[in-house]
Amino acid sequence: MKGSTHRRCYCRDPKTGKPLGKSCPKLTNRKHGSYSVRQELPPREDGTRRSFSRAGYDTLKAAQTDLDHIRALIGLADTDAPEDLARIAELLEKVADEKAPLPDIEATRRRLNHGLDLTSRLTVGEWLDTWLAGKKGRQSAISRDESNIRVHLKPRIGSIRLDRLRVAHLSEVFEAIAEANVEIAEGNAARRKAIEDLAHVPWKGREHRARRKTMKAAIAEMEPYRRIVGPATRHRVRSTLRAALNAAIAQQLITFNPAAHVELEAGKRPKALVWTEERILHWTRTGEKPSPVMVWTPGHTGLFLDHVAGDRLYALFHLIAFRGLRRGEACGQKWTDTNLDAGLLTVAKQLVVDGWEVYEDDPKTDAGARTIALDSDTVQALKRHRSQQDKDRVEWGSAWVETGRVFTRENGEMLHPANVTRRFIELYEEIALPPVRLHDLRHGAATLAHAAGADLKDIQEMLGHSSITITADTYTSLLPEADLAIAEAAARLVPRARAVSEGAASAEAPKPDKTQNPVPIDADPSGDVREINSPSAHASLTQTAPDEMPEAE
Repeated sequence: MKGSTHRRCYCRDPKTGKPLGKSCPKLTNRKHGSYSVRQELPPREDGTRRSFSRAGYDTLKAAQTDLDHIRALIGLADTDAPEDLARIAELLEKVADEKAPLPDIEATRRRLNHGLDLTSRLTVGEWLDTWLAGKKGRQSAISRDESNIRVHLKPRIGSIRLDRLRVAHLSEVFEAIAEANVEIAEGNAARRKAIEDLAHVPWKGREHRARRKTMKAAIAEMEPYRRIVGPATRHRVRSTLRAALNAAIAQQLITFNPAAHVELEAGKRPKALVWTEERILHWTRTGEKPSPVMVWTPGHTGLFLDHVAGDRLYALFHLIAFRGLRRGEACGQKWTDTNLDAGLLTVAKQLVVDGWEVYEDDPKTDAGARTIALDSDTVQALKRHRSQQDKDRVEWGSAWVETGRVFTRENGEMLHPANVTRRFIELYEEIALPPVRLHDLRHGAATLAHAAGADLKDIQEMLGHSSITITADTYTSLLPEADLAIAEAAARLVPRARAVSEGAASAEAPKPDKTQNPVPIDADPSGDVREINSPSAHASLTQTAPDEMPEAE
């Protein structure tokens, strides 16, 4: 196919106004005018001719370089593959019409060999919208992907062409997120400090009121409190992008997934810690939680359950605290899946929150669909709850909403999980217990089962985990009592001569006077004073030896 370069100018005859073309006398000057290229392309399907033309080159060398580039692109197609030649012709025709840069030869070769669309100009943002619109699965997962795309991905890489997305682009994205985290932390600290300063300014007095007004105006102009994007969230953002790019590979839009090769810091699961006296003291002084995941001791759990015994959601809290149901599983539990006579509960559905909307769905994982054995106290609590629900059904009459669920509102409507969490916080704050999340009661149930002798496999099945690694890494924490027993047992395994010498020394020591009172004068020998870590009627069920009868019975 023919191709050539030529020089031309745009001078016109001053009399006629027509272009002079090659007859321009100034063309003898090599700096006058510009160079153009023209390359004939394969004809269209209907037989009409087409060509690639481009002008405006300052030198012959530049024009010849582009002409060679065009010919190299045409040469990518095999002589026995007319469909490939037609695709390259369409690509060059589109490049000429849009006055776009000539495509890279090697990139075009790869796309041609993989059967990808050569003329596509699809951006990352456009593809993410297309992928999300066709995504199927859990609504909660789709909502999470939509949030990741809207907040993190489209604002930063949405305008980049999909086939030109590189690992370097994604590294810049996550570096930008890290930098934004620093700004968010500084903004939160500044707002917190301003609010603390405002709290120390007296209300009375004209000067004080004016100062408070100025400080409030300054606080109003500050950024609101925002959450930083932690390692786990960054991994979820990358997971969303990786899934979308894998789908693009399946559609033969790209051949490489840069999201699979970007490096992020490890997102470790937070380790659950027990609220010991030392940690409570530190929290009281500083307001800082030792870990995002904190677990009550059996004494704390007992105090809470004793306090909420009269609340209409007591049975729900009891069930989560002892058998480790998820919040959505407890709110979605139905009476048809609950056999109190056999002491068995089957987790078959859960309530999921999407924004503020609530819908019913299957359990979180396949392992989440499970049957749990109920202890006698839990069975009795559920029976009392059912009796009260029957009374409510009679009182509401025709206004009662029959959902068939174990835990409902006063009129039978299903509970909103967020309202259950809000009620839980209100109740434990009433008795000044250290803060935990409602989900942390589930951690506490695993810790109690672990301390009672259950192995990790039993706990995994009780909690409905798909992997025992999750159970081992996150959901079990040694209670101080169990930790001390292990330490003592380990120490007794090593024989020491020191024990003999200490025994001899103790024999020579003076014996205490038995007439002295071993209990301090100001102490209560009965031990009835219940502090925050003292056992309760509920805690005794988890701490009493097997051959003793609990006081609650």
